[in-house]
Amino acid sequence: MSKRTSGTGGRASTTAALELNLSRAEELVLRMLSIPGGSGREGGVAEFIRAQLRRAGAPASSLTVDHAHHRIPQGGEIGNLILTLPGTKAGPRRLLVAHMDTVPLCAGAEPRVAKGYVVPVSKSAALGGDDRAGATAILVAALEILSRRLPHPPLTLMWTVQEELGLLGVRYLQIGLLRKPRLAFNFDGSSPEDVTIGATGGYRIHIRITGIASHAGASPERGVSAIAIASLAIAQLHRDGWHGAVCKDGRSGTSNVGIIRGGEATNVVTPEVQVHAEARSHDPSFRAKIVAAIERAFRTAAESVRNVEGARGKVEFRGRLDYEAFRLPEDHPCVLAAEAAVWAVGGQPKRAITSGGLDANWLTARGIPTVSLGAGVSGAHTTQERLNLAQFRQACRVALRLATGTEGGD
Repeated sequence: MSKRTSGTGGRASTTAALELNLSRAEELVLRMLSIPGGSGREGGVAEFIRAQLRRAGAPASSLTVDHAHHRIPQGGEIGNLILTLPGTKAGPRRLLVAHMDTVPLCAGAEPRVAKGYVVPVSKSAALGGDDRAGATAILVAALEILSRRLPHPPLTLMWTVQEELGLLGVRYLQIGLLRKPRLAFNFDGSSPEDVTIGATGGYRIHIRITGIASHAGASPERGVSAIAIASLAIAQLHRDGWHGAVCKDGRSGTSNVGIIRGGEATNVVTPEVQVHAEARSHDPSFRAKIVAAIERAFRTAAESVRNVEGARGKVEFRGRLDYEAFRLPEDHPCVLAAEAAVWAVGGQPKRAITSGGLDANWLTARGIPTVSLGAGVSGAHTTQERLNLAQFRQACRVALRLATGTEGGD
């Protein structure tokens, strides 16, 4: 990471922030956090956002829902929600984006305010600030522009679906509906001062292990346990340093076995197991090495588990690239604009690279270089998730600066 200490930074930091309705912003984020909307079930969230925009004066013709959910293999309730506004002042079109869906751990979550933070009422649920906070921040910017008729360049705002399942909303986006934005800003993360200019690439692997069923009490020797094969493979990956944080010859990445499904009874040698795993790295060639190590471990395990007759199981692999790694040039216009916006509201921008996937990965891959900023969330995907309200307010201010093109001054 590096701080920006030159260019427009010093000038922008002394510029008074645009006023905005912070009470409304906090009320909106609490309401957004209260709406159920896991991946593929974002319809209620989209309808709430649409209603707020229409009430603020957005023409019906400015709002579109694309057909991404029809193109996503597992379907979904709704596609990406897109608002497009013509500019009232000159400038390249800008895109602000955040995702609507939350992880399964957020099911049933209720928000409450405690000592400057929003936290979940239940200790067994995640809050869902990832990414309802970001979705609210860009909604607040849109409402301020619409209700107060603030001058702004051509503008597109997008609330995406199924980000948590591998950035599927932007992967299957009808990209022409965005109207060719030149500057793009994704709100998804922790500190609004973190200007994320790069992210890792991720590969997902589904492994089917087929063994041989037999009676576990009467003739276990005739069976080939798919569970035993999976266990041996995972143990080898852990032992050889190919599971978890992976560091080999100065190169790094991560891998994880996240899902194992199989077996129906303890008295049956399990004939089939499904394993879902992933590999990540900023280095595509090293990520391929991690994938190869995973496949090799499962093949070796399948070879080693045999029944009394010498029969063995088999493994099948089905993989896909979830998203490719990217890194924007430090002098890219959207990086400089994001940093200027942070300076403009009194912050100190810090360039960052993340080991998580972002909607920015696929937007950048599809020709729209995108920088990401946080919205005040910490502990995402855990029951310790919380939203820092001071940072959320700062994210709203940054979003309004970027949406109105005033990051360099009023």
